Amino acid sequence: MTRTEIEQCEICPANPNAKLLHLGAKIDGSDHIVALAGNPNVGKSTIFNQLTGLRQHTGNWPGKTVTRAEGAYVYDGKRYKVIDLPGTYSLLSTSTDEEIARDFILFGRPDVTVVVVDGTRIARNLNLVLQILDITDRLVVNVNLVDEAKRVGLSIDGRALARELGVPVVLTAARTGEGIPHLLHEIANLASGKVFTKPFRFVTTSKHVQRGVEQLSQLIQKAYPAIPNTRWIALRLLEGDQSIIDAIRHGELGLLATTGRRDEHVAVEGAGDERTQ
Repeated sequence: MTRTEIEQCEICPANPNAKLLHLGAKIDGSDHIVALAGNPNVGKSTIFNQLTGLRQHTGNWPGKTVTRAEGAYVYDGKRYKVIDLPGTYSLLSTSTDEEIARDFILFGRPDVTVVVVDGTRIARNLNLVLQILDITDRLVVNVNLVDEAKRVGLSIDGRALARELGVPVVLTAARTGEGIPHLLHEIANLASGKVFTKPFRFVTTSKHVQRGVEQLSQLIQKAYPAIPNTRWIALRLLEGDQSIIDAIRHGELGLLATTGRRDEHVAVEGAGDERTQ
């Protein structure tokens, strides 16, 4: 099969964009895919509008009634497609919104995931940040609403937070455009491989759990070689995540794992900065 024929076959496993197409994203010749995640009411839509301007459209996620927003922009000669994921508090897949966000980040493997957090409620929003850090190294934390934080007397040290999390942190006040140029710069650096991340990850102190995760992860890797993060899947199975259990039983996990994979654009050093809880 020629390269042209592969590109024309949207569902062909040889097409590197097939998995993203299966998950509802139209690539349209973009150089990089950016996922925008975050809790509800953190200003994520404003960030999306600041990044994409009028170059956006909406529809529904495949087979869902949840609205999907996509936009595009050009930065330093590269074309970026932005997928605005449903607002969610976690990736534990207890709702359709959580399932969509989880599947896109885990299986779609966007070049960069931007997690927008509320600068007035950082501690509350870090739950989602840490869950996504456990899935992907390609993460930028966008602390938004810093103007509101300043008004209530909160001072945010972005550099200290970046050191703790091991990924870029950008402070913004999206309504005025403050920090947006910096956000564009950090997305480009990560997407192009100019910067590397060493994300914070929790490691259980129980040797029995560690051994169980390792053994289960190996079994999952053997059954589904294309799955990008078998450790996360193993952890979810051990915690009794019914959606993951059902995905394996009904063959959905295998479908997502073998629908194709997007080319790697970013080289990430090591397995990340693992810390013990």
